[in-house]
Amino acid sequence: MAEVSRSAIGSFDALPPAEVARKAESVGVAKATASAVDLFVLAVLAGAFIALGAAFATTVASGSDLPYGVTRLLAGLAFTLGLILVVVAGAELFTGNNLIVMARASGRIGTWALLRNWAIVYAGNFVGAFGTAVLVWLGKQYTFGGGVVGTTALTTAVNKVGLGFGQAIALGVLCNALVCLAVWLTYGAHTTADKVLAVVPPIAAFVATGFEHSVANMYFIPVALLIERDHAWMASTSGVPDTSALSWGSFLTDNLVPVTIGNVIGGGLLVGAVYWFVYLRRRAGDEPRGTTERKPQSR
Repeated sequence: MAEVSRSAIGSFDALPPAEVARKAESVGVAKATASAVDLFVLAVLAGAFIALGAAFATTVASGSDLPYGVTRLLAGLAFTLGLILVVVAGAELFTGNNLIVMARASGRIGTWALLRNWAIVYAGNFVGAFGTAVLVWLGKQYTFGGGVVGTTALTTAVNKVGLGFGQAIALGVLCNALVCLAVWLTYGAHTTADKVLAVVPPIAAFVATGFEHSVANMYFIPVALLIERDHAWMASTSGVPDTSALSWGSFLTDNLVPVTIGNVIGGGLLVGAVYWFVYLRRRAGDEPRGTTERKPQSR
């Protein structure tokens, strides 16, 4: 009777943190055991979704005479399109999937299943983000606004490869803590509107503050490298930054590798592992923390 009453009365309330933790754990199991083909296709979609958000944010930030913080906020709000599409339309995003560590910590999946998911999804995200960068380049969207979109894209990429290795890790940690908190909040939501509202503040915050997202950078830097190939446009457009430090090598070693490391730490440890410790860790003969209704599971 209590179960029916709670469902009927609280169906529109957000799930409490302990139940969100159990949902995150179950979602992690499902993601880790999903078909490799399905994972890859959904990961390609996620990479494309994030890239579309990045292209939107670049356009919004271009040519603005507003104060720096206001421009960054508007760009951040535009970028939320990417994770909204991932969460609502359904896709597999590497950074959000760092929460699968909760299922691993509970012993419901093995290390191989965790790494398998991350590897497949990371590769699919790259294909989707890079493919979108190619389409944007072929469409010459960077020439819009008198070329200001292109100069903004180039400046963004140059700044990203100019980060120090440790700095990029730290910015990656901060970024994915916010991204995984956004995903965590959506697990407690019941409606599409709830999910959208849960995504916007954390994602807008990480973009506005200049934190680093590995999948977004799979678009931001390759699109700049492609723009650089248009030598005639580069020579005839004012405001083009010095791109001598921009290369595929600097993309990988100076940005993507350290940012990915930081993202795993921020999402997997600072969010996933912490919430697992609080709500899901088991003690011999004890109930899981945060609930009195669920029976203890045998190991």
